[in-house]
Amino acid sequence: MKIEVQNLEKKFKNNTILSDVNLEFTSGHIYGLAGRNGSGKSVFLKILCGLYKPTLGIVLFNGKNYHLDNMFVPNLRALIEKPSFFPDLTGYENLELLAKIQNKISSNEILSSLKRVNLIEEKDKLYKEYSLGMKQKLGIAQVIMENPDILILDEPFNGIEEETVKKISNYLLELKHLGKLIIISSHIKEDLNYLCDEIYYFDNGKVQQK
Repeated sequence: MKIEVQNLEKKFKNNTILSDVNLEFTSGHIYGLAGRNGSGKSVFLKILCGLYKPTLGIVLFNGKNYHLDNMFVPNLRALIEKPSFFPDLTGYENLELLAKIQNKISSNEILSSLKRVNLIEEKDKLYKEYSLGMKQKLGIAQVIMENPDILILDEPFNGIEEETVKKISNYLLELKHLGKLIIISSHIKEDLNYLCDEIYYFDNGKVQQK
């Protein structure tokens, strides 16, 4: 998989969030996005996911522009900003409901994803009773459970204990070696330095390699 971002600009009314962004991402790598809050990282990730259209420029996935046809990129899963699930369903039930959309996986894969993020003991607890860290873990489990080719994680480790952060980080490194394309935004330099092959810094709508 290859993602090409060419001359990307995003405006909301007269406010320019991103300007002339040119980046390239390829499978088998982990890329980090750094920058202060409001620097455009989440907007950029939403454009990659097809949630926003660029004001100018294009994003190509293996040469195809999915924005033109209002299509979502197949085999891409993302956690952007705060995860949101049904409050009166359990963690497991929420993942089961999402899994039924495409019917690609069984309960075994759902349970495996919960184990990988150290949430298996809370799988039958209602989502509304989850802590911040547990909600983040469920969001990550949702991203990994269907074995996508592209994983996008926006500040994934908020509120998660160090032991689980290390476990998830090591699993992401395994996925990289299996040829996955992973993009992570974080304000924690240590997480990015440990995980990423390349890090891009967002500032005032511009992007540069660190």
